[in-house]
Amino acid sequence: MTNPDPSRAPFAKWPPRPAMIAAALAILVVGIVAADYLRSVPPDVSATYVGRENCTACHQSETERFIGSHHDKAMDLATDETVLGDFEDATIEHDGMVSRMFRDGDKFMVHTDGPDGNMQDFEIKYVFGVHPLQQYMVEFDREPSMQAHEIGRLQVLRISWDAIDKKWFYLRPPDVDDKLLPDDPLHWTGIAQRWQTMCAVCHSTDLKTNFDPKKNVYHTTFSEIDVSCEACHGPGSLHIELANRKSLFWDRHLGYGLAKLKGDDPEPQLQTCAPCHSRRSELNDTFQAGEQFCNHYQLEVMRDATYHADGQIKDEVYVYGSFIQSRMYHQGIRCTDCHDPHSLELKHKGNETCTSCHQHAAGKYDVPSHHHHAVGTEGAKCVNCHMPHTTYMAIDKRRDHSLRVPRPDLSVKLGTPNACSSCHVEDQLKNLDEKTKQSLAGKEYADWLARAKAGNESIANAIAATDAWCDEACETWYGKDRKTPKHFAETIVAFRNGEPGSLADMLTAALSTPSGDSAVPNIARASMLSEVAQGLGQRMELTDAIVDTIRNAGDDPLVRASAIDVLASSGSSQTVSVLLEALRDDIILVRIAAAQAIVNRGIYGALSGNDKLVADRVIDSDLKESLEMSSDRSGSHLAWAMIEEQRGNYSQAITSYQTAIRVEPHMAGGRTNLAALLENLAPRQSESQAQVMVQRAKQLRAEELPLLARDSKLAPDNPSLQYRYGLALYLAGQMDAALESLNRAVELAPDVPEFIQARDLLKEKLDE
Repeated sequence: MTNPDPSRAPFAKWPPRPAMIAAALAILVVGIVAADYLRSVPPDVSATYVGRENCTACHQSETERFIGSHHDKAMDLATDETVLGDFEDATIEHDGMVSRMFRDGDKFMVHTDGPDGNMQDFEIKYVFGVHPLQQYMVEFDREPSMQAHEIGRLQVLRISWDAIDKKWFYLRPPDVDDKLLPDDPLHWTGIAQRWQTMCAVCHSTDLKTNFDPKKNVYHTTFSEIDVSCEACHGPGSLHIELANRKSLFWDRHLGYGLAKLKGDDPEPQLQTCAPCHSRRSELNDTFQAGEQFCNHYQLEVMRDATYHADGQIKDEVYVYGSFIQSRMYHQGIRCTDCHDPHSLELKHKGNETCTSCHQHAAGKYDVPSHHHHAVGTEGAKCVNCHMPHTTYMAIDKRRDHSLRVPRPDLSVKLGTPNACSSCHVEDQLKNLDEKTKQSLAGKEYADWLARAKAGNESIANAIAATDAWCDEACETWYGKDRKTPKHFAETIVAFRNGEPGSLADMLTAALSTPSGDSAVPNIARASMLSEVAQGLGQRMELTDAIVDTIRNAGDDPLVRASAIDVLASSGSSQTVSVLLEALRDDIILVRIAAAQAIVNRGIYGALSGNDKLVADRVIDSDLKESLEMSSDRSGSHLAWAMIEEQRGNYSQAITSYQTAIRVEPHMAGGRTNLAALLENLAPRQSESQAQVMVQRAKQLRAEELPLLARDSKLAPDNPSLQYRYGLALYLAGQMDAALESLNRAVELAPDVPEFIQARDLLKEKLDE
């Protein structure tokens, strides 16, 4: 028997010891790395705000660009370093009154008219903004028990500092030339100049208004006084925790633990900027960067008072509403393609802001053959043709971000503005009389348009002549290459003019999504639906398409919410079932729209018990929360009282009506509604209690009448207000005055049946 081959011995089947150790170490390392990667923050952990001081060490470059930016200077304490205005006994005169700005030691003071109309001294506690103007704020109603980090009611002075020309000026409300009385909401001590109501949430980080409607007192807080890092990136505690833990990876679910603003999808970034750069209402106060805009806000549609029919800015609507109309938006462009996100400055100077992306063949755009103006002049600047500005707050020039091609042809056809005429309308000054010419000195295009709309025929003719000249010039310059596609403004103007077939055209445009140059942006679609809903009057055209739009979860939430209003106005047999379905929608805005339609259209009372429970869940959560966001305004309590009244919760309705009156005692509405409710409830009470309720109702109506008289005088062209005032006068026994107001309501809105009926019934009564 031969000896076995040593190479085939059993121990020879195993690798050498070093290889075994290396393999074991490799397995161990892989296991450790895998375990490190798989380790994740618990899904129920919420991030908290930690302040910018925790960001600067690792993000020094971003911090350096941020310091001094408009976000950094959005708000601050009034100190020698932050106050720009002249407080060395400077004075300003307006409306026959002289206000004085002075120092009292370290304090900045103003001597001006107070809430009682008397001249008083007030301490400036905070500054607001930095350029082109700075405003100043005074604190009222500070309770002794308030903590140092809490803020009472802040009022923004109308006396403002022009940071460009270095002078004081009085910031008048638009279209108000008279002296503001102390009880006017527009007075600097009024609610329209209140920081918490109008400004705070967009000028501070993690702001909580904390208004107590029982005491009419604020306990407002914020994590940082201005627009800081976490306002845009979200609360940073998880990011810091992840950055400091000993790991090779960020969290596999949360990433950096901040809002994801840099991905392929531009929407998270755009919807992070949108809340403060749009005209919108709040649905709740839980928004954090990167979240769905329509789960926290409702964007204002293109109303006639705020936008021109073609979507160009008219009133102060900020940026988002115009930008989402643009071709740039639909091509995936986002804010940071043009603006540095930390300094907020443009990334390039002049036309390079545009040509850095529009790098077409040499000489295509930034040359006279395209813009037909001399190089280096205002007419050769891209923004002056494609982003014309309008001045707000007296000196703040803001550009329209719809980035549109000027359409003087639409101006000729529809009367909409165009960028060409905005510059060249001044060429018509020579054709105007001397008085008109002087009145337009220093005025911009928007002022010409406003005066023409107000009935100044000579100015209207000057604008029309300019539009025609510009249209002819464009035809000469561009000839057959000129693009004049059909625009949604043509449909909107036709509908507003009551042209035959325009209703069907509005619905067709709003419920379809055409492509190409004739595409209708979602905000325009929502606007069309909103206008249709206001004047539909039981017509049911395209009901199936409306229902499909509401049910299409992939469509724009603002469009779907507006479609709900149309359906609720249509009288369709599908209305109730579709609204109940919409109450379960994933988007809060859509749920609220469905709930509002149910309570506002009188549908709630006809629901079955189970369906009422479904509606109540949304009413008592989403809808109530959205109303509570403006609990310092009487309107929110008035709306809730009307809901509770419809649901039969009369004691809660009475409480809410009383709160509405207490919160804004100078506002009309609450007393009338409460009086009507008390009168309706009185017959169910004991005789003595009924007498008390009827007497209280009479007192409320007497208190309401002068408020309605004031409002009807301030808004003589508001038909609903004239109607309400007419009814109030009738109940007060002032029949002739009542008929005058009801006639006015019918003149302003001749198609509203209830206005006509009320007037005719009163006429019959007077003829008896």
